[in-house]
Amino acid sequence: MLYIIIAIAGWRVWREGRNNLPMKLWWGQLALNFVWSPIFFSGHRIDIALGVIVLLLMTIVGFIMITWRWDKIASLLFAPYAVWVAFASVLNGAIWLLN
Repeated sequence: MLYIIIAIAGWRVWREGRNNLPMKLWWGQLALNFVWSPIFFSGHRIDIALGVIVLLLMTIVGFIMITWRWDKIASLLFAPYAVWVAFASVLNGAIWLLN
């Protein structure tokens, strides 16, 4: 469900412009989301994964803040994603601290 709402938010932003800042943030979060799993699970680089997930969370929050002005729906669609990534960031940080 989460990826469906991410896609809908991306589609809403894409309709307004393919090279605007919100669309760049959307692609950025997608790339960071994509690279986090192999870094964390396959590479066992919890430290680097923590940096990636913090950047991911910053990108998501930036997307929410920028889209709030002109597309509140796209912005609100990213809210559950932000909560999930914040929780995952805490878990990633806790695992890093405990190891």
